[in-house]
Amino acid sequence: MGRPWEADPDTGFKRRLGKSALELGATSTGPECPDIWELENGDIAVIGRDLTGSLGTRLPDGVSISPDERLVVIPRRMLIAAKADIPDV
Repeated sequence: MGRPWEADPDTGFKRRLGKSALELGATSTGPECPDIWELENGDIAVIGRDLTGSLGTRLPDGVSISPDERLVVIPRRMLIAAKADIPDV
C-alpha cells in the first residue's frame, strides 16, 4: 500500500503566504530563505533551516521523519504573518 499523500514534483509556485523574509527582518542581505508558498496544487512549500540532524534526534513520541523528509524551522513571525493568507478550510 502506498502513502496516502505524495509531494508533486511537477507542481509550480502560486503565491507567497505572508511576507518575505526581507520584509519581516528575518534576513539582512537579500531575498533568501525562509519563506512559505502555496503551490499550484494547493500544497504548501516551506523554505527554512534544516534542523533534521539536531531536532530530529529529540522528536516527541509518535513523531517520525522519513528518509525523504526534513525537519525545517522558520521564524515564528513568518508563520504569524502568513496566517491571514491561510484559508480556514
